Amino acid sequence: MNELAPEGFVRHPCSIVSSGMKQNLIITLALLGLASIGNAQVIPLDTALWEINAQSYVLETYKGQQAIYLQGGSMSPKEVTFLNGTIEFDIYLKEEAAFPGVNFRSVDSGDMEQFYLRPHLPGKPDANQAAPAVKGVTPWQLYFGPKYSFPYDYKYDDWTHVKIVVNGDKAQVYMDYSEKPHLSWVLFHPAQPGQVVFRGGGASGMHLANMSINHNEYELLDFKPGIREPIEGLVPAWQVSDMFEEKLLADPASLQQLIAERKWGGTIKVEEGAAANISRVQTLYDGSPGETVLARIIIQSEKDQVKLFHFGYSDRVVAILNGQPIYRGNNRWHSRDYRYLGTVGLFDAIYLNLKKGENTLLMAVSEDFGGWLITGKFDHPDGVIVREP
Repeated sequence: MNELAPEGFVRHPCSIVSSGMKQNLIITLALLGLASIGNAQVIPLDTALWEINAQSYVLETYKGQQAIYLQGGSMSPKEVTFLNGTIEFDIYLKEEAAFPGVNFRSVDSGDMEQFYLRPHLPGKPDANQAAPAVKGVTPWQLYFGPKYSFPYDYKYDDWTHVKIVVNGDKAQVYMDYSEKPHLSWVLFHPAQPGQVVFRGGGASGMHLANMSINHNEYELLDFKPGIREPIEGLVPAWQVSDMFEEKLLADPASLQQLIAERKWGGTIKVEEGAAANISRVQTLYDGSPGETVLARIIIQSEKDQVKLFHFGYSDRVVAILNGQPIYRGNNRWHSRDYRYLGTVGLFDAIYLNLKKGENTLLMAVSEDFGGWLITGKFDHPDGVIVREP
């Protein structure tokens, strides 16, 4: 993965391997045969069998393995679709900020399931991550904690083996030939066949070897997914507008026109008992301008009153009550200090000066990466009713 790419988002630059290097690789590849590990068949490192999208790559023998050094990108076996089974690979890790791993059931819409490592966080609770991508956006700022990660002490002087078993709506991961799964989780998308995509490190690259797919081995062992307690009393759903450019929010005088020009479409519901995912109804990376939408609820108040509203968002927000901007905030990754993750919770609050009758609360939510999210609740909802428009 390119180190400038958002975590969980795979860019596809062209390979920059020279023609002379490719000739040498062809000679090397001709010597490679089909290997096997147990019942899993290793896919040969033959460029005729792989679609490689990377800044560069080199096929070479490394630490006793026929390997590929994949720099800033990904690789996918051609003519292979995956629904259920086992995916395995070896990786030689570096202790640096990179997010190598595997995407599976990847489809053209940008929806996929993912598991990737954070080799710069050995032993930390978030040393790795299970997460979906939804239309190209990986909302790890929503799917976080022990339900989707586990601490692991990585080694940097030997190969690390990763095995992922997928069956229906469930998956498990095993590290270094463990007999017991390190993580079990319920998958995020309806089961459908798609590509398998192996991801290397960032710009400095990492070695991958022994990549295999076994469609016949999908037994789950001791499946016990983690549990996350939901936040009680959340606004259950938000209506979402079309996308527009965040810079249009800069002039308060033009705000009314901006709101009037919006087209309203889908409704997003709270997931994980925590937040609603805007990527469910809007496509951030479709090439059109804009990274901002309005998320809307209607608050019916029985009288003129001031109510405290707790909320969370990702990445940035402007709160607008009855057409007037009342709050602006930034919850982006690293926005507050170099360790700040930008995960979503009820960390902010505003006093809403409600009039008797119908009040419209708009949240203009802008996204870079990590999750396009909105959530909120009244701690004391007496005297108000929240509904979708």
